[in-house]
Amino acid sequence: MAPPQGKLSWNSLKKRAIDGIGGLVLVIAQDFKSNEVLMAAFMNQEAFEKTLETGKVHYYSTSRNKIWLKGESSGHVQTVKEVFVDCDMDALLIKVEQTGGACHEGYRSCFYRKVGKNSVEITGKKVFDEKEVYGK
Repeated sequence: MAPPQGKLSWNSLKKRAIDGIGGLVLVIAQDFKSNEVLMAAFMNQEAFEKTLETGKVHYYSTSRNKIWLKGESSGHVQTVKEVFVDCDMDALLIKVEQTGGACHEGYRSCFYRKVGKNSVEITGKKVFDEKEVYGK
């Protein structure tokens, strides 16, 4: 089968169910300059369409059961630079310009812990204190 050409439609993507919520696609956010992986999350159709329409990344929160604009409470938004779809049409890679940190715990990336055979080491850099943003 030839790869799709032209506009990517939501209907051409393969969806999955997570925690009993159907119609979701895995999304990996990556820094467009450094290629650092910033976070993984999910989109539903509304989040996908809002992301393409606004140029700001929207996700579907499985814990809150709602759409959210990344950075809506922190100001740490993700501006879309490029969108890629994988070969199976079931995951998106969005290259973004990240303002501040991607992780709600204050780190630049959600992947700030390196796992060894017998240890977990914090290797990421904090860029903000979550208390400043979330009042925790």
